[in-house]
Amino acid sequence: MTIFGLRLPVAILFFVIFPLFWLLWIGFYAMTPGPVAAEKQIEIVIPAYSSVSDIEKILAEKKIIRDDPRFTMLAVITGAASRLQAGEYSFASGKRPLAIIDLLKTGKVLYHPVTIPEGLEMAQIADILAAGDWIDRSRFMMLGHDPEFVKEMGVEAESLEGYLFPDTYYFSRGQLDEKGIIKMMVSRHFQVFDDVIESEAVTLQGMTHHEIITLASSVFLNRLAKGMPLQADPTVRYGVSDQTGPLRQSDLRNITPYNTYTIKGLPPGPICNPGRDAIQAVLLPAETDFLFFVSRDDTSHYFSRTLAEHNRAVSRYRGQNR
Repeated sequence: MTIFGLRLPVAILFFVIFPLFWLLWIGFYAMTPGPVAAEKQIEIVIPAYSSVSDIEKILAEKKIIRDDPRFTMLAVITGAASRLQAGEYSFASGKRPLAIIDLLKTGKVLYHPVTIPEGLEMAQIADILAAGDWIDRSRFMMLGHDPEFVKEMGVEAESLEGYLFPDTYYFSRGQLDEKGIIKMMVSRHFQVFDDVIESEAVTLQGMTHHEIITLASSVFLNRLAKGMPLQADPTVRYGVSDQTGPLRQSDLRNITPYNTYTIKGLPPGPICNPGRDAIQAVLLPAETDFLFFVSRDDTSHYFSRTLAEHNRAVSRYRGQNR
């Protein structure tokens, strides 16, 4: 008797015994503990878009698994090959391959908190992220000023300055590139902006989203209402090439789009990235008659109603730097 042209004993060997042996071979591998290393926990990074063979190579190099093609086979037959997730992981030494695949499939990665303080410029945010080795700084800054990418983010402006929301984010190495991190921050900005409008039942008061983010201070609202120039030192500093050291009188006279001593109204865009409180201050301004403010050394501010009071505060808190 023959099956598909093969004699019955040969057919049984080919269609039954060999597949059974192969499954036992894979199953034995799946449940065999991996190499035992000196470290109790081994941390690795699986980069985004890694193939299962790439992952197998990384795991073998770190001595988490043995260099064995059965890892890829096991991932394929369990249906996990296309579901292994990027990120930073910590594996116990001697872990079984099947358990490793389950961990990679569920994406139980290590997360690190990264805090972006309120009021920083895009360049300062890039410095923080680059210092933690989360981004390539030049690529981050390039994307932040790329017109097509800015438009893709839903922002109607020349750059993403003002739209990188200050917050504590949780990143896992290998999961997000510069685009991914920027998208997360911009998405958070729009989420908070919309939440402020909905929760406080406020209107935009005739201003565009971009104007609100540019303004981001209730003191400036009073000055605009009186037709006064903003005369804000931070906007002047944003428009000069050398942003280190105290501003000079020549800086205040230098005509730039951001010098609010020489232009009327708002500068063309935000000079930093405001948080929730700053957005609320524009949409729900406090009932005050303050027109001036100066920063103290402790990063708080002293508010004044008259120019004379303001000048005294400048002398007290800033000295004669100009």
